Amino acid sequence: MKPQDVIAGKSSLWIFGYGSLVWKPDFKYKRSEVGYIEGYKRRFWHGDNFHRGNAESPGRVVTLIEDDDATTWGVAFEVSGSQLEESLKYLTVRETVRGGYITKMVDFFPHGVDRSPVQALVYIATADNPLYLGPASPEEIGAQIAVCRGKTGHNLEYLLRLAEFMRGSCPHVEDHHLFAIETAALTAVSYLWAAQLFVPFQ
Repeated sequence: MKPQDVIAGKSSLWIFGYGSLVWKPDFKYKRSEVGYIEGYKRRFWHGDNFHRGNAESPGRVVTLIEDDDATTWGVAFEVSGSQLEESLKYLTVRETVRGGYITKMVDFFPHGVDRSPVQALVYIATADNPLYLGPASPEEIGAQIAVCRGKTGHNLEYLLRLAEFMRGSCPHVEDHHLFAIETAALTAVSYLWAAQLFVPFQ
């Protein structure tokens, strides 16, 4: 799905974020809503050789894996008018060119009672992407995140800010995958810190 196909005939669009977009959208938008999508689970199975890692030491960032029984919580942003084209142009570079993500349309369910779903654009990295790393244990993923850094910052920052968002905005949701990796990464950092090998992020 190409950006021009997404905006054809539309005056506004919802964009669903479930990774760094929840705390760092970096584009103008009309409003935002916390909520969820169904049929996908969030996993740290995608590699990042630009934003949170490099070619020699790729970081780990999230993508969505199809799972009929799963839900993924995040933030949807409504863009309209000139924001529509500007946001998609920016996200094409950030998520597609540099991240290898493709786009899909999904139903987004805003948090709250009797809220109707809306169609939203989401960026997903699939297994056929050359940057895709696939599953690993929380300990392996956490150890990788603890030592990786890219042009946008430390991989650990990405993980901790996502965990912070979930605790603050979705306290009723228990994201076992996310929180297990957070625990493993912080444990790895404590060992690196003791050995004076950890470089703090700004």
